[in-house]
Amino acid sequence: MSETLRIPTLPSFGALPLARVALDRGGALRSSPLLLDELWGAPTTRVMFIAQGKSPVVDGNLLFVDSATVSRPETLVYLGRTLADDPDHGGIPTGTHILLAVLESMDNEIFDGTSWLGLREVALALSGRDAGIFVQAASIANWHAKHTHCPRCGALTEVVEGGWVRRCPADESSHYPRTDPAIIVAVVDDADRLLLGSAAAWPEGRFSTLAGFVEPGESLEAAVIREVAEESGIEVHSPLYLGSQPWPFPASLMVGFIATAVNTNQVPDGAEIVDLRWFTRTELLEAVRSGEITIPTGASVSRALIEHWYGGSLDLAVEGVRL
Repeated sequence: MSETLRIPTLPSFGALPLARVALDRGGALRSSPLLLDELWGAPTTRVMFIAQGKSPVVDGNLLFVDSATVSRPETLVYLGRTLADDPDHGGIPTGTHILLAVLESMDNEIFDGTSWLGLREVALALSGRDAGIFVQAASIANWHAKHTHCPRCGALTEVVEGGWVRRCPADESSHYPRTDPAIIVAVVDDADRLLLGSAAAWPEGRFSTLAGFVEPGESLEAAVIREVAEESGIEVHSPLYLGSQPWPFPASLMVGFIATAVNTNQVPDGAEIVDLRWFTRTELLEAVRSGEITIPTGASVSRALIEHWYGGSLDLAVEGVRL
């Protein structure tokens, strides 16, 4: 009898808070030059507003309004259609088109009684659908804000392709949104201790996993090895991918790894990282519980990495709930 072969299952985070598939983005629809004109004012269209990274939130939900009831903004982006299997539809019918109105400032007069909140403030409180839409909206809005002119000739660009391309009328070049990949890594040693670092820019006592941007011509795995060595003096091997999520502050994709340390004589680089510590699970729990250190919030990949290594929720463990 032949042995049954199975595809190995690698450890992963599961669903990260900001990695939700919220909409059918409708890439094929964007090529129509009439798309936004046809959708604006249609009964199947709703509009989300964003200004300076913040969006109107009502009762813990993003505010979506009928496009026929508001003025059309100068910058408009097609985000996609709501999905049939979305458990967080929030009363919006399947197939509803969502447009993003990018404003220069928050207009409290139009949305009286609402709060304009940023993604960091509400990421964990929003439904999966709203969190996914907010990430998408924040990312594309940041790109539009920072890429108003052609990088080749300096001319003012025009928005086309449903808001996903900026075209230069002077040299006819097209420019597309870009994402900056960054690695973030849980470094563990042979004793299964976790390495955490404190950055120079952070408040005293804040610790997190090590991270850094991927350089041109570099693989993700090579970036893991280089960044850890540069920031801590630790050599690592066998980087293992665990998961990723967008981090639109302003345009990153955080790619999470776990890697094994060759040595444990850590030396902070003194520029970005000013302190490094190895933790056992008991030591980390006690340090967090006592307030000696703080760690990233649940919306971050760093928190997911830490809790993946720890084996469960640190918040529950701090409260004394047995995992």
